[in-house]
Amino acid sequence: MNIDEAIHIILKPYVTEKTFSLVENEKRICFLVKEESSKPKIMEAVKVLYNETPVGVNVCRTVYGKKAFVKFESVEKARDLATKIGML
Repeated sequence: MNIDEAIHIILKPYVTEKTFSLVENEKRICFLVKEESSKPKIMEAVKVLYNETPVGVNVCRTVYGKKAFVKFESVEKARDLATKIGML
């Protein structure tokens, strides 16, 4: 996967008070993703765009679009990535 494909999969970070607290409590960051994207493609896109390896991905569909909750190995990795993308 190249950067252009990854950009088309991950649309933007989804930031609310609840998703903000997920970074510290559950080592997760929430992204809005394309409707057609699968869990393995989301994991690969995170690796390509942010040079971080996710542990797992959960997805859900809402009125705002498809959300991906990406879990990382440690709170520090999640916090560093959240700072890097402008969440914190």
